[in-house]
Amino acid sequence: MATRRIGIIVNGATGRMGYRQHLVRSLLAIQDQGGVELTGGDRLLPELLLVGRNEEKLTAVAKRHGLTQWTTDVEAALADEDYEVYFDALVTNLRVANLKKAITAGKAIYTEKPTAESFADALELARLAKEAGTVSGVVHDKLYLPGLLKLRRLIDSGFFGEILSVRGEFGYWVYEGDWQAAQRPSWNYRAEDGGGIVADMFPHWNYVIENLFGRIADVYAQTATHIPARWDENGTRYTATADDAAYGVFRLENGIVVQMNSSWDVRVRRDELVEFQVDGTKGSAVVGLHSAHIQPREATPKPVWDPDVKDGHDYFDDWIEVPDNETFDNGFKVQWEDFLRHYIEGRPYPFDLLSGARGVRLAETGLASSAEGRRITLDPLTEV
Repeated sequence: MATRRIGIIVNGATGRMGYRQHLVRSLLAIQDQGGVELTGGDRLLPELLLVGRNEEKLTAVAKRHGLTQWTTDVEAALADEDYEVYFDALVTNLRVANLKKAITAGKAIYTEKPTAESFADALELARLAKEAGTVSGVVHDKLYLPGLLKLRRLIDSGFFGEILSVRGEFGYWVYEGDWQAAQRPSWNYRAEDGGGIVADMFPHWNYVIENLFGRIADVYAQTATHIPARWDENGTRYTATADDAAYGVFRLENGIVVQMNSSWDVRVRRDELVEFQVDGTKGSAVVGLHSAHIQPREATPKPVWDPDVKDGHDYFDDWIEVPDNETFDNGFKVQWEDFLRHYIEGRPYPFDLLSGARGVRLAETGLASSAEGRRITLDPLTEV
């Protein structure tokens, strides 16, 4: 079987997500395994061109991993015909301009989300890509994680019967930065820099919900900036201008009600940093990024409400853990492989810039719902 090389421009290779998840755990891991296996047995081996704004950081990353191709000149990278895929892991407020350049340069596009700060810009990107015949993909990593793959298996098997509702809890305590360093960058808490938990997480919830449960028909959300002052990477106090918590209710076209709580101001008392409880007529499941526990109708206990008597029943013990039954690879890496296979084999990729635009729309609509104090209807968006 033959091995084909494919040139990939990695813009934002020194950032937290670009470096850790996409460069080290995905693209370099794919190189180490000998490439992506294609239909028919051929292999596709990535060749990487790192792009960034800080020459010193780029040089350090390249040397650390034995890479020889890097530049601070994105225009020069896009002009290089040896690299046909452009990947973007920049901060959101730099993404639109660079994606437009990549479309103009005739590159295939794979990008982090959100794809833009506004729905109008995200939709324009999808339109420009369609007009140019650009193959595009947007990171939908959570769909490739073990817990949600198990959930997909449960849904497809009919385990739930009729799904009634979904309740999701996401978040953890992010230190303010005064007495312990914050574990998230300070721009996340400045709206003027594209920060905010709605902009960050609602695009995730959109693709999770629409691909597992159904299309979101309307949204009601309440946002908050619970912690008004934080300290940045230099120890300087600043005013938080972006939302750090959001409480959303999404009604789906098929009648399922989804409630999602997202917060960087919550202390965790659950198995994982995000969990979804799915309740159906025939059974329920509690699913995280890796684990899944189920309770079928036949094994559901019969609680009796009596607040005057301490309840000694262990409700956690009533749940059954879903086994892996397969080996799960890194979700980011698996999606990279999936996108590259679709691109090389000429198959339509479902998680494209239009899918990304729907995620940006949900974030924008969630913010509007909170500001206006009302439920907002979302029309279908299946074409530009």
